[in-house]
Amino acid sequence: MNARRPVRIANCSGFFGDRIAAAREQVTGGPIDVLTGDWLAELTMLILARQRLKHGVGAGYARTFLTQMEQVLGTCLDRGIKVVSNAGGLDPQGLADALTEKAAAAGLSPRIAVVTGDDITARLPELTDEQFTNLDTGQDLRAAGIQPLTANVYLGARGIAAALAADADVVITGRVTDAAVVLGPAAWWHGWDFDADLDALAGAIVAGHVIECGAQATGGNYSFFTEVPGLEHPGFPIAEVASDGSSVITKHEGTGGLVNAGTVTAQLLYEIGGPAYANPDVTARFDTIALAQTGPDRVQISRVRGETPPQRLKVSMNYLGGFRNTMSLVLTGLDLEAKADLACRTITGLPLAEAHGDPRELAAASRLDVAELDVTLVRRDTTDAPTAGQAQAHLHVTVKDADPRKVGKPFTAPVVESALGSYPGMFPTAPPADGTPFGVYWPTTVSAEVIEQTVTLDGKELAVLPGAGTRTPADAGPFATAAPVDIPGPTTKAALGTLFGARSGDKGGNANIGVWARDDAAYGWLVGYLTPGRVEALLPEAEGLPIDVFALPNLRAVNIVVHGLLGRGVSDSTRLDPQAKGLAEQLRARVVDIPDALL
Repeated sequence: MNARRPVRIANCSGFFGDRIAAAREQVTGGPIDVLTGDWLAELTMLILARQRLKHGVGAGYARTFLTQMEQVLGTCLDRGIKVVSNAGGLDPQGLADALTEKAAAAGLSPRIAVVTGDDITARLPELTDEQFTNLDTGQDLRAAGIQPLTANVYLGARGIAAALAADADVVITGRVTDAAVVLGPAAWWHGWDFDADLDALAGAIVAGHVIECGAQATGGNYSFFTEVPGLEHPGFPIAEVASDGSSVITKHEGTGGLVNAGTVTAQLLYEIGGPAYANPDVTARFDTIALAQTGPDRVQISRVRGETPPQRLKVSMNYLGGFRNTMSLVLTGLDLEAKADLACRTITGLPLAEAHGDPRELAAASRLDVAELDVTLVRRDTTDAPTAGQAQAHLHVTVKDADPRKVGKPFTAPVVESALGSYPGMFPTAPPADGTPFGVYWPTTVSAEVIEQTVTLDGKELAVLPGAGTRTPADAGPFATAAPVDIPGPTTKAALGTLFGARSGDKGGNANIGVWARDDAAYGWLVGYLTPGRVEALLPEAEGLPIDVFALPNLRAVNIVVHGLLGRGVSDSTRLDPQAKGLAEQLRARVVDIPDALL
């Protein structure tokens, strides 16, 4: 094996539920050295916890990974393709045991390594020096009386690299950072020093961030999707990571989708904050990234600078928040506001005009005996509507409480009983149901000094690696800045998305929107136009919330972070778009005054 040529790392999963066939397509579609993927979104840890509660110990992993391995493990072993997966979730050893059993049934004997140390749920009582402050709210975990259902540290890539260095065929981890499953193989392949080669590490982190979400790097969820060929079945991405940390993002020849500067930029902006992208092994400076199209479906990433990683590691905690239930009523035709008002008064005792604000205060003011209440009127109707869909609006009423009985019949019965005695045309979108449990996300941090990664191979412990290394001080300099450009002359009202692409997502209770331009002139105008105040005006749902706007001139982009827009995370959120997946397209659809010189 020549460790100096670029290592070809293929992604086959961007989330728990992604295309099963992707692993087989990546293994059989062309040469690769490592097959990897990401199964663990923040919500996934809660899903796995509920899965484990239902089925018992040994059920807290992503079972779809086993299905994929049944299809490709034999080929991977024959060709020397390494497999690195965080599908272990809450039970990486359980997944390793299940894979060992399936492999043996197929006559295979892979060397399977397991990386653990991320799950600190049982260690919380002993970590008395840690307050586990909520990064979004500032609350102290213990003062809030919260008992986490899960508590998992985002580990780095050291354990993965050590497992591969010990000749593991398959590496299964729990909660590692999304990019770690790419950084680990790259560091192993090139022999990087985790405490010194910060620029190379940072470059691999960026490559990992690009391919971690599967087909989102090859045209999926792309603003200019009509320009993407074969999007019905896009190929999954591959990162060819060189010894200096630079990389080429590509895909197998002949597969659907597209890799260009736009698709790569879109994924670079996905679910990030400021220009300093912190990981346990290195902080990658996103304002130093350089992109270049080097051929069809080939984009080079280079010049990434790395800085000292943080002294504290991020922790993903989830706890059971209680039970929730929603009734959605259809409103049709004329007088929709009046119909919604009558329904709101019937169900909650409050007029529609007063049914907004803090959910706890709203619940206390209502006649419902619940802890939280949310009322949302969604207008989709049009004047003189020719079809039912165009004539309808929806009133969504959601309640939450620790007692499942309170969000059951006492809530749904008044709605059902009013069916023949309320507004004309009244009917719900679904029959009444019992409440369902929901979780609450608690983002926090822990000192890297108290976290260790344990690596086992063939049932034997290989090493106990620290969560952090020597952390040689390194600083890539001040953040890049962008000067707004004043473009005089007439303007035309047009949708913002006429000129600009965008990608949005969730990070706990916060939403991010990355917006990019396709040329320098448009970017000069954009960076002056999208101020926090302008963002609030274009997205009234963000009114009163803290908004950050970061410039990334090297990518002709700005990244917007709206704090608190998603409440306490996706499982708790009552927004129609709880993960902010459509927020970017919502912003792009807003009509603004754009200089004619740009149009």
